Amino acid sequence: MTHVINLNKKRKAKQRTAKEKAAAENRLKYGRSKAEKQKEKREAEHAESHLQGHKLETDD
Repeated sequence: MTHVINLNKKRKAKQRTAKEKAAAENRLKYGRSKAEKQKEKREAEHAESHLQGHKLETDD
């Protein structure tokens, strides 16, 4: 005899696994630790100040 399958449970399980997969992809794509964010911000500020220090001032 065949097994009875609850289609609602199968559908919900499929949706759950799809959401988990998307969440894992987003963690890899967007997830960064606080230290990484601060380091990147510090490097950007350093680069900006470096560029500002090398700009030529003109009297227009």
